[in-house]
Amino acid sequence: MTEDDLDSSPGPTGDRADSGDALREHEVRTALMDLLAEVGTVTATEAAARLGHSSGLCSFHLRQLARHGHIEEAPHHGGRARPWRLKQHRPAGAPAEEQFGDLARGLEDESWQRWLAQRDQAPGEWRRDEAFSAIAYLTPAEMSRVADTVRRALAPYQDREQRPLARPDGARPVALITRLFPLLAQPDSTADGGDTPPAGT
Repeated sequence: MTEDDLDSSPGPTGDRADSGDALREHEVRTALMDLLAEVGTVTATEAAARLGHSSGLCSFHLRQLARHGHIEEAPHHGGRARPWRLKQHRPAGAPAEEQFGDLARGLEDESWQRWLAQRDQAPGEWRRDEAFSAIAYLTPAEMSRVADTVRRALAPYQDREQRPLARPDGARPVALITRLFPLLAQPDSTADGGDTPPAGT
């Protein structure tokens, strides 16, 4: 079977009853982007060997990443294998890390919206989330320390993705999303005369 045959095989559909599918899609596409950032170019067969997924699944998600403008076919000389690479034509000054960040944020938002729409289909003990937000006044150094604290808190659990036997009974994939960023001041509404009464009043 060639990669062209794999490309013609049916991939995941848009109508999924399992709300965990969105998380699995996120994991596969994130892993593919990480792999491309590491090795430069990769085919579906090579990605499957490195990531432990099927060639058909990798082929499907590589084509979806290309469809959304995140990757592109790399130049190659003949053969039916289709190597892919991160898209080269980015806005001026936008690094590859920023492009990957935009993809990750979009997948995170999509997963969150799917959870909100389908959480009533989850097992009873999973029909809740721990979403929260806060505003804290921090220096740049303090913001970095908070981020490091979160990373250290998650570190004991991160090897479970690659080591299924390390997962305790009842463990399921959970999206862990942290965004720390400075809040920008709102434009001054009086700067353009917004609070000035119109003439003649």
